[in-house]
Amino acid sequence: MTAHTKTLIRGARLLGGEPQDVLIDGETVAAVGTGLDAEGAQVIDAEGLVLLPGLVDLHTHLREPGREDSETVLTGTRAAAAGGYTAVHAMANTFPVADTAGVVEQVWRLGKESGYCDVQPIGAVTVGLEGKHLAELGAMHDSAANVRVFSDDGKCVDDAVIMRRALEYVKAFDGVVAQHAQEPRLTEGAQMNEGVVSAELGLGGWPAVAEESIIARDVLLAAHVGSRVHICHLSTAGSVEIVRWAKSKGWNVTAEVSPHHLLLTDELVRTYNPVYKVNPPLRTEADVLALRAALADGTIDCVATDHAPHPHEDKDCEWPAAAMGMVGLETALSVVQQTMVDTGLLDWAGVADRMSFRPAAVSGIAGQGRPVAEGEPANLTLVDPAYRGDVDPAGFASRSRNTPYEGRELPGRVTHTFLRGRATVVDGKLA
Repeated sequence: MTAHTKTLIRGARLLGGEPQDVLIDGETVAAVGTGLDAEGAQVIDAEGLVLLPGLVDLHTHLREPGREDSETVLTGTRAAAAGGYTAVHAMANTFPVADTAGVVEQVWRLGKESGYCDVQPIGAVTVGLEGKHLAELGAMHDSAANVRVFSDDGKCVDDAVIMRRALEYVKAFDGVVAQHAQEPRLTEGAQMNEGVVSAELGLGGWPAVAEESIIARDVLLAAHVGSRVHICHLSTAGSVEIVRWAKSKGWNVTAEVSPHHLLLTDELVRTYNPVYKVNPPLRTEADVLALRAALADGTIDCVATDHAPHPHEDKDCEWPAAAMGMVGLETALSVVQQTMVDTGLLDWAGVADRMSFRPAAVSGIAGQGRPVAEGEPANLTLVDPAYRGDVDPAGFASRSRNTPYEGRELPGRVTHTFLRGRATVVDGKLA
């Protein structure tokens, strides 16, 4: 990574608006304007490029400790930087599970050592993700990692009493429980979205109601307790309506959508290619359109990658045996550009809101999701929106290659990423 005392970004379209100059001095933004003095600064000609605040991902699987064959904190944060991210939130389903202060501090320190982006651990809600006993929520919050988001992601906190107790506990320090909404009894043996395609293929169906019933229960619990709940990787039109209703009541509910649910549908499962196997499953075109509309109108607060790396042998097998999940850090911004910006549903200021400001606000992560303004931390991302190119996973920084976009043309390319003024990506390559 390269560091310069001063860097002048010349003529970038700040949040997609009119061209402006941005001067970085050390770790902060020193000035924003036009015709800024470049003396003593490295100059980046950013004509035609869009300048965004550094992206923040609320939902990243870094796999370390325990599954370093899939990803490590170092490789995962390098992938994040390549995708324009300056902060990621590391999910708790590691080995051992991040259900103690010791494990979350380990992940946090590994993130500090990597230097490519900030890593904020997410703590488990229950011990061992088993759904039976609350984990050390207070101890994880009080640790050096300062955990404020808790999730058993990969598994649902399906016991209503446990979920209520977790919401009550985190309320004391303005924490949030991020729910993986999946009623386990309704998804036993499920392999894909329940619908016409699953019936024709003879694969076990994953009904939308398995997600929607848990979301309905949990927004009611959050309202009863007066606490905060966040819905992970929302995937159905019905889920959108439940979240919209909860927000209309003034309840403290937030939700995220993953990029692949904005673009891909269950029709792709007809190929039987396990790269399309994911949890929650790819849904219908009607669901995709509802999710896009909800992200545009703010019902869905943010885009979160659900970056889920797997080694080759866990995906290159028959469909029923394949692991669920897709890598997403290095393609997320391109997918959002294609589905939301190029369709006119969001402008670049909206992208900054959904991929930086709001996810940072959900977790309360310090120094991230801040405006590009004088005195603010220089966490920045430069994007070339005119770029078009085919996705080649061989060039990924991630240790894993399980992308659903291989060979697909996607728009946009991150040219530069800055973490507190230090360039982590330069001219589209890791520094």
